[in-house]
Amino acid sequence: MVKSLVLPKCEMKFSAIKHPFAFILLALFLTGCSVFGKANPQPLPTVVLGNNNATPNPAGATPSTSTNGGVTASGVVAPAQKAQLAFAMGGAVKSVDVAIGDQVQAGQALATLEGSEKLAAAVESANLELLAAQQALDALNKDMDVKQALALKTITDDQHAVQDAERYLLNLQTQSAAVDVQAAYANMLLAKDALDRAQKNYEPYQNKAENNVIRAALLSKLAQARKNYDAAVSTYNNLLGTASAGDLSQAKADLAVTQANLAKAQRDYETLQKGPDPDQVAMAQERLSSAKAQLAAAQSVLGDLQIVAPFSGTVTGVNIHTGEWVTPGQPVLMVSDLQNSQIETTDLSERDVPRVTVGQKVSVFIKALNQSVTGHVKEIAPLADRLGGDVVYKTTIELDSRPPGLREGMTVDVQFSTGP
Repeated sequence: MVKSLVLPKCEMKFSAIKHPFAFILLALFLTGCSVFGKANPQPLPTVVLGNNNATPNPAGATPSTSTNGGVTASGVVAPAQKAQLAFAMGGAVKSVDVAIGDQVQAGQALATLEGSEKLAAAVESANLELLAAQQALDALNKDMDVKQALALKTITDDQHAVQDAERYLLNLQTQSAAVDVQAAYANMLLAKDALDRAQKNYEPYQNKAENNVIRAALLSKLAQARKNYDAAVSTYNNLLGTASAGDLSQAKADLAVTQANLAKAQRDYETLQKGPDPDQVAMAQERLSSAKAQLAAAQSVLGDLQIVAPFSGTVTGVNIHTGEWVTPGQPVLMVSDLQNSQIETTDLSERDVPRVTVGQKVSVFIKALNQSVTGHVKEIAPLADRLGGDVVYKTTIELDSRPPGLREGMTVDVQFSTGP
């Protein structure tokens, strides 16, 4: 148990001390009295350093404060977007196409590495292989269309052949009607008369020169009349005659052959309707997929030689020069969207963030411009940061208007309104 230190009282009367060393002697005397004295002991008072639990703020930190009008916090002007850019591969810098302050558009080339010619040739080769693979796959489908059309034509031809064979066999097996025989006989007589007249008309000119026009015309009519007569005679004889056993057997055999051909043509067409050979299609598709992958890989490697702007903005940093060697991931350029500046708070306390909501109106005082503008809360960080010993949350504020002269990094005071 620790006991309190008790000091004795010392009483001493003295007149004004004029010599400086007298103060020293007086101090020594009082000390001796305090240590060795015995009379009237009293305990020393207890010293209390503080009666609150607040953690002192670190130097330079200003936590947010609550006021009757809402919550106040400090902040800075920040670009809406900012990106540090690097090459995905190492190499020698071929060109740097921008400088600090340049305005760039999304997708614009900013810097390029050496080696694009060789990689461009690889991309072209991959493009040719992709084209060939696609043509091979298309050819399978196109050939199938042609084969299906030919198969349909074969079916049609075989159907006509079957009908002719059936008709011929039926004619052999059926006795002709008398009226058909009489009509055939009459047609034969008329054809014979036409042949005789054509022969008589031709005879005066048969010894003429072969290039004689009249002779040529009469000879043509004579030839056609002879064909008509022969056909009429054949028809008449068929109607009069009776089919032999050999004729019937041959007709039946011909019909069976045409029917078999028709059945085969129909089976072939049904097979073709299922599409190309699955194995051939699978091989063609694998070739096409491989060609696409090769092209994508070649294009990716070629793209790695170039840095392009991820969004429209201003070049705010250039850390490379032509001919310099860079390593993968080395930051070489920075692009910022300075046309759409926003405010980011730096010290919004955990005690105040529950009173802040997305869309809430704010008033922003820009110190450097001595001007206030309005805005609203665009985003509240889901995770906290540490500011010295305080827990703070960053909020992003979108300004309703951009005042002239506003620059990134300017400090501001933000007043979060609690009103409507």
